[in-house]
Amino acid sequence: MGTVHARSLDPLPMQGPELGFHADDIERPDMEQESKQEVLENKDVIVQCVHIDGLGRTKEDCLTYEIADVFRAKNLIDVMKRAHEARQKLLRLGIFRQVEVVIDTSQGVDALPNGLDVTFDVTELRRVTGSYNTMVGNNEGCMILGLKLPNVFGSAEKLTFQFSYGTKETSYGLSFFKPQPGHFERNFAVNLYKVAGQFPWSSLRETDRGVSTEFSFPLWKTNHTLKWEGVWRELGCLERTASFAVREESGHSLKSSLSHSMVIDTRNSAILPRRGALLKINQELAGYTGGDASFLKEDFEIQFNRRLFWDSVLSASLWGGCLLPIGDKPTCIADRFYLGGPTSVRGFSMYSIGPQSEGDYLGGEAYWAGAIHLYTPLPFHPGKGGFGDLFRIHFFLNAGNLCNLNYGDGPQAHLRKLAECIRWSYGAGIVLRLGNIARLELNYCIPMGVQSGDRICDGFQFGAGIRFL
Repeated sequence: MGTVHARSLDPLPMQGPELGFHADDIERPDMEQESKQEVLENKDVIVQCVHIDGLGRTKEDCLTYEIADVFRAKNLIDVMKRAHEARQKLLRLGIFRQVEVVIDTSQGVDALPNGLDVTFDVTELRRVTGSYNTMVGNNEGCMILGLKLPNVFGSAEKLTFQFSYGTKETSYGLSFFKPQPGHFERNFAVNLYKVAGQFPWSSLRETDRGVSTEFSFPLWKTNHTLKWEGVWRELGCLERTASFAVREESGHSLKSSLSHSMVIDTRNSAILPRRGALLKINQELAGYTGGDASFLKEDFEIQFNRRLFWDSVLSASLWGGCLLPIGDKPTCIADRFYLGGPTSVRGFSMYSIGPQSEGDYLGGEAYWAGAIHLYTPLPFHPGKGGFGDLFRIHFFLNAGNLCNLNYGDGPQAHLRKLAECIRWSYGAGIVLRLGNIARLELNYCIPMGVQSGDRICDGFQFGAGIRFL
């Protein structure tokens, strides 16, 4: 998620006597080498052969698609570029620890004057890899064990098992991933899992046991995912002081849903982008394939990023969603939207915006949230490539609203309700990028538009996550 080391092929055996070379014998190879070098640099070349060394259990058939473009190269620069791209594709498969590339002139009887041979020297991952981690939170801790079997059947399949044992909850997940040879973005996955979580803002405990299948594929400039999920949900009260509305939601339910997501992402980074845009649209339909939950859920995410002067970046984001119940049964607290906190509308406590009962937040059936950020380098920025590149200062203005809707009133009434009682905040802070995995924020927030029942965080607020408004 290898490094290229310079390596040369074994030299060919020298011809001729070991002693007593004549001058003509010494100069001739140099002249041939200069002539061939001139051909390679100034004229077209032909890639005659591509070798993959180091294969063990990997099937060669699934790799031919990844290296096929190398044969289409027309000059030396093009060969180097396409070989690098092929190396990235091989590493993306997740079955090699290291991939080295060697480009050399063709040798042998059939060698052409302008022929090249490209060799990929690969090192496969072990058949089984494991990991062990511990996590410590507020009055709780957990141990996480992971087991991964890369390249199970020799065609870049992956089997992953993860087990989490905590002082409060235990979870596990088993997944099988199978890409289509030559089209890594087109893949199929099956997941079996048990996930347990606690949501103190709602005094709710939820345990999900389910199975899902996913099929992902690219279409033009978009990426799509079709998914079916069947999950048995067990809801319970986290505390004895839980509100009656939460107690009503407690019990068992079965959800079977079909969902589709479409993504267009041109950003240079998913965590702290400096340019590009993102469009993400999700739809979920539950109830038509079984289960006792019936609804239609739509939500979207839009983000634009533009680089300005002095290495600063202007970023704008907009989120929104709507949950429509099907039939007479009301929506479940586990399916509703939640808003507020350091990763969405800053200046408010975690998910503390919208409908609530006796201090427990129940979520809403419609929401929107928007934000504008100005990211700038640190004043002591040491230059590109330095430690300071991981940090950014940002000034932000964000707003949003979340509520339940009366679906007999019509779209205009819905928009009016979402436009009422808007919560918003502004402030500044420091952002730390943790690779391309997550980011941390320490912000000073000034919340505005606070409504009755909202919990605010006036002053410093810390946030960590992978998705930020």
